[in-house]
Amino acid sequence: MTRKTPGTFRTRVLTKGVDPTLCCYFKSSRLKQYFKEGKALRTETVICDTKDFGIGRRLCSKNWSALKEVGQSANRRLCDAEATDAQPAPDVATFSEVTLPSKTKDGLYAPGLRFGDSRVMAVLAALVGFCNVVVGFRNAEIVERIGAMLEEIPYTSRQATYDLRRLKRKGLIVKIRRSHRYQLTDLGRRVAVLFTKTYGRVLAPGLTALDPRLPDDVAAASPVAVAWRRLDRTLDQFMESRFVAA
Repeated sequence: MTRKTPGTFRTRVLTKGVDPTLCCYFKSSRLKQYFKEGKALRTETVICDTKDFGIGRRLCSKNWSALKEVGQSANRRLCDAEATDAQPAPDVATFSEVTLPSKTKDGLYAPGLRFGDSRVMAVLAALVGFCNVVVGFRNAEIVERIGAMLEEIPYTSRQATYDLRRLKRKGLIVKIRRSHRYQLTDLGRRVAVLFTKTYGRVLAPGLTALDPRLPDDVAAASPVAVAWRRLDRTLDQFMESRFVAA
């Protein structure tokens, strides 16, 4: 599927009551995931026009097998993507392997992807947008996304080439054969999602809440800031009392 592919492509997520429904549309076909009778998760692909996937309409074994493979592949890829995102976070060894310089099995040098570095975090955040893109992504597409995130800091195609090379050597992406496109590996998807969410939802807000320069009225609205300041005062009082006693 490319920009020139005809048709409308959309995704709709419904949450009526407590039963979520996920619907993905491709041309006249649809992939749907929902809870069957509220008891079990059901994933199904409905193909209304076989020509959407280059398959003939004639009733024969060849067309049926091809159609069956398309449906099973779509269901499997969706479930695999969801299962991958639900897996535990990479362990400490994986974290060190990604963030520190290392070497590949072929002895090639792989620069580290430093957690917290603005450029690295922008690269990983851009990769999250390509987690479920079947056709992968190109250098120009990654440049466009990262450039928008870094805003005033210029990001060039040459820098993207360097970043793609170290991502590849770290095993986070692979190059699609006979093309200039790349795809995320399972490890790459986990690392990109974990690093981005941790930085954006935990580290940055957490450090802001613990900042002593945070106005008192703003800190009062944060349970973390209130607890931290209480702990800080208690520690100061404890240390002061010990010094006085000594």
